[in-house]
Amino acid sequence: MSTVKPLQVALLVTRESSAATLYGMFDMFSSVGRDWQLLTGESPGHGFIKPELVSCNGEGFNSLNGAWLQPQKSFASCTTPDLICIPDLLVAPYQEIRGQYPEEVAWLTEQYARGAFIATACTGALLVAETGLLDHQECTTHWAYCEAMREHYPNIQVYGERSLVISGDEQRLLQAGGGTSWMDLALLITARFCGPEEAMRLARIYLLDWHHVGQQPYAVLSRPRNTEDALITRCQQWLAQHYESESPVAKMVEISGLNERTFARRFSKATGLSPLEYVHAMRLEEAKQMLETGDQSIEWIANEIGYEDGSFFGRLFKRKVGLTPAQYRKRFGSLRKSFSELQS
Repeated sequence: MSTVKPLQVALLVTRESSAATLYGMFDMFSSVGRDWQLLTGESPGHGFIKPELVSCNGEGFNSLNGAWLQPQKSFASCTTPDLICIPDLLVAPYQEIRGQYPEEVAWLTEQYARGAFIATACTGALLVAETGLLDHQECTTHWAYCEAMREHYPNIQVYGERSLVISGDEQRLLQAGGGTSWMDLALLITARFCGPEEAMRLARIYLLDWHHVGQQPYAVLSRPRNTEDALITRCQQWLAQHYESESPVAKMVEISGLNERTFARRFSKATGLSPLEYVHAMRLEEAKQMLETGDQSIEWIANEIGYEDGSFFGRLFKRKVGLTPAQYRKRFGSLRKSFSELQS
């Protein structure tokens, strides 16, 4: 890429922005084309990407986490960015944000129509969803927000298992999943606009590893939802203590006193999952804990959580988690062991 006109990247700043992602992306983009030469004994190169912090009015403020965020430009003075990056927003999964960002929505819509790319990290995708640009498009966000995003924006195709998604006109909408997958997004942007060699250099400078397995292995499969249905809550509480029992769905139907069809409908409405899907999710979460903390055989774990057929358990685990039980133990068991050793 030419060093005469670096890629102009606007990092969108809101009060809900994460300082870590915002300034992390700023530093990584600033590094492209500049720092590799410095680290290998040469004179620093010219940066290939010029990031700028941009907000509605350009004024500084304290973020929700208390960090001071100081934009460099306002929307009025940032009229032709090549690419806009939106870091994660510190909002709850089901928090309603409709109508709260009118200036940001208008600016994003205007810039996209002009030809700019828009990239989001984690919950930053919610802001683009507000523009309507993601309607009938593929998208990803943090795994904990996917269900709420599907409910709030039913026209968007949300893929929570993927850590990166590219969609939109001319593939100008780029989204990263949760947590540190913003680093994957930075590598993707670098590779796309500055070439794969620069992306490799950036990965080596920052010791970055690609999240090639996506978000599935990190996601919590069973997340309790607040429900006003006391009957379903009672069934959930029973299942939490008896998930390994034989025919748990039939037992919950019996506890509810409802017929099977009515129970299934009320359970799905309250939890977002069918009764059987909920049972599988509870069992697999327990299996994940066992794989992380113990060395029991896969067959033993399957039997312990309620599956008589170990091969069925293995296939179910791979489909829902994205890794085989053995792969999961190798990845997360060793991680937990390392953390435990640091504590001792």
